[in-house]
Amino acid sequence: MEWEIVIGLEIHVQLATQSKIFSGASTAFGAAANTQACAIDLAMPGTLPVANEEAFRFAIMFGLAMNSDIGKRSVFERKNYFYPDLPKGYQTTQLEEPIVGPGVTNIELADGRQRAVRLHHAHLEEDAGKSLHEDYQGMSGIDLNRAGTPLIEIVSEPDMRSAEEAVAYLKKIHSIITYLGISDGEMSQGSMRCDANVSVRLKGEEKLGNRCEIKNINSFKFVEKAINVEAERQIEIIEDGGKIPQETRLYDADKNETRPMRSKEVANDYRYFPCPDLLPVILDDEYIDTIKRTLPELPDAKRDRFVSEYDLSSYDANVLTSDRRTAEFFEIVAKTSGEPKLAANWVTVDLAGYLNKSDTSLSECPFTAEQLAGLIVRIKDGTISGKIAKQVFEGMCNGEGDADSIIESRGLKQVSDAGALEKMVDEVIANNQTQVQNYVNADDAKRPKMLGFFVGQIMKASKGQANPQAVNEILLKKLNEQ
Repeated sequence: MEWEIVIGLEIHVQLATQSKIFSGASTAFGAAANTQACAIDLAMPGTLPVANEEAFRFAIMFGLAMNSDIGKRSVFERKNYFYPDLPKGYQTTQLEEPIVGPGVTNIELADGRQRAVRLHHAHLEEDAGKSLHEDYQGMSGIDLNRAGTPLIEIVSEPDMRSAEEAVAYLKKIHSIITYLGISDGEMSQGSMRCDANVSVRLKGEEKLGNRCEIKNINSFKFVEKAINVEAERQIEIIEDGGKIPQETRLYDADKNETRPMRSKEVANDYRYFPCPDLLPVILDDEYIDTIKRTLPELPDAKRDRFVSEYDLSSYDANVLTSDRRTAEFFEIVAKTSGEPKLAANWVTVDLAGYLNKSDTSLSECPFTAEQLAGLIVRIKDGTISGKIAKQVFEGMCNGEGDADSIIESRGLKQVSDAGALEKMVDEVIANNQTQVQNYVNADDAKRPKMLGFFVGQIMKASKGQANPQAVNEILLKKLNEQ
């Protein structure tokens, strides 16, 4: 039997407003527990919520970036069930009339295939607080700093058919929200969290299987692992004659398994009803158009521009534009050095490798984009070879300064003086007469490969600092004279 995985994602994004969605309390991350929860967040009697306009503006920006319908009338409802970390006992959210309606975005997979993923809707809501399980005398604590932080919940259609597609879609959403500046997207801090709805069905069937929702996955890697292990679990159960109950599950990264959390609720279980404390929010075309005119260049447009303006491959442009900070860093390197293709190679290979190996973010990089451009300029003007440039880059990563300082302090300047190079070539030829005769007697097809021996000897003698182009010219001339 051939099975097909069906996946839909619900992505919760904390919006980067200065204050909460219904109160003036701060949303700053990292404050001491319960120092950023005001009377409204604590649901004290007599308090009333006031909607945060900035949250609406950010949600509209997202909707426009997703080519979505914008709800000119949006309504808040109360979603009722027990939250240990939300004092009101209900969540203020949107159901029937959300701020963002249907839309679509395209994702690109590693093999170049593209796929459209439809957006069902995105709605505004408040976040809950956070339960802290410190295992102190068997008790748990509640931190309400996060309670009331504005969220948009982004709900996709079940259009994805593999964990790879789900991760590509999640990365696309992450890219869009960070380009827009509406969220920092830091999954490790809870700024972006994902629930994955997973079901399986036989290939060719149209009817969807019972889905299980995997809650609160907080990394791209875990999303991929959780989907794959859940799909395998469901397939095994069905092939053994069992049935999949609709339920909510949690992913255990240590054991690489999902486990039951609760039976899956439906809308009726939440007893939704319109929030009596908040009026419907009405938007006009002028307000939406004003926001549309402020949108920055988005990932797809930037990718297309990088291909046309810098003559990059589609693959390189995709890698560079998937993250806003990386795209900005590259563009500074490309413009400052005047060598966009070299800049792309250094950013996507060497810089990315260093950041990954050292577990460093681009904001913590020990050198600037201008300094990386300076290294590329020194390759271009012949001061150093590409091989020596790797040593200079290593020094930059170690905080030794810019390229010129490292070249000077380490004595890495490339030898281009014709007299010095001729002397090296003469010594190598004199010390390797057997290889010289073999070269002279060889046919033209074999000579280029044999030439590499002599170049290697010269580079060894110069400790890698001889100018390769100049060496080749002098060496060919001397060998032909033999």
